[in-house]
Amino acid sequence: MANVPSSADNLDLENQSLSSIFQEGLDLYNNLGKIDEPTNSPSVQANIKKAIHLFENATRLVSLTGLFSTNESIEEVATEDLRFLLLPALLGALCLKITSRDRKDITNVSEIYYKDFLQRCNDYGLSNYKFHDEKPSDANTQKTDLEEITVAINSRAGKIQRFKEQKELKAKLEQLKCNMENENADDEIKRNYFLTMIKLFIYEAIDELSSILSEKQILEHMAQINKDVQIKPKRPPPPPLKPVIITRDEVQKAVFGAGYPALPVMSVQEFYEKRVQDGIFPNPNATNKPLCLQDATPEDISLRDTQEEEEKEKKQEEDDPDFLQHMRETDEFKDDHRRGWGNRMNRS
Repeated sequence: MANVPSSADNLDLENQSLSSIFQEGLDLYNNLGKIDEPTNSPSVQANIKKAIHLFENATRLVSLTGLFSTNESIEEVATEDLRFLLLPALLGALCLKITSRDRKDITNVSEIYYKDFLQRCNDYGLSNYKFHDEKPSDANTQKTDLEEITVAINSRAGKIQRFKEQKELKAKLEQLKCNMENENADDEIKRNYFLTMIKLFIYEAIDELSSILSEKQILEHMAQINKDVQIKPKRPPPPPLKPVIITRDEVQKAVFGAGYPALPVMSVQEFYEKRVQDGIFPNPNATNKPLCLQDATPEDISLRDTQEEEEKEKKQEEDDPDFLQHMRETDEFKDDHRRGWGNRMNRS
């Protein structure tokens, strides 16, 4: 009869599978920074999605085995299990590198991962990060100029301090990494290595959450602009063009009209009357026709000159302001410009 594996053996098998899955995903994550290709290249995106898939599977196994609990301290967590605390931080960092999905969804998912990571670190006493949504009253409190300056100075000082500590942690992590490659590395070296890595990711998570908050505000502003553009009413489209065919007479109009009932047609006479009605062509029946010099007789020219003189005298007697102004400007122009000055006959 075959031996049935105990629950402890099943746990060892699960831990061994979890360890190999996590390490494969971590290797992919570390190699992303060594690739010279752009982030949106197909090969890089394929590695990012593969690493995400591996870390998601590792997260499911961690949940099944119940490795972490809010009722225990960091000293109670096994050394080999400390690295699995990094799973949400790694997933948050990888999600921000995805370029094939909506950016708003990406930032929301990454924010959830980073907050989960920091909350778990808070529970184990590894950090004391204060979430913005925990202090709703601060948003409604009006701050004085001095308070705002103090907050800005503290924020800048905090960033400088975090930068220095990050630099020290990176140098310490590189040194511990060399010690980890030694086959005789003891449990203390491994534990120190994993805790240092977690602390470094805490700083990175805080910086990324700040960047995500700024990016979400920009995305919301752009979404509002696009929404306003879509709601803004557009100008009504211009009416469609309709062809107008000019025909010679009523008979041809009837023929074309019968053959092409969809085309509006008119005769030459109708077209001319339409233009006269619109004021484009002169009205032949009007009494005050403009004088055409080509068709005018000497009597017509003499009559026109007489009418113009009478009209000038009438305006002068009535002291028409426009006429008097025109006459003054004419006299001033003649005083300043001698007759013939404009006609130089191409002479210098």
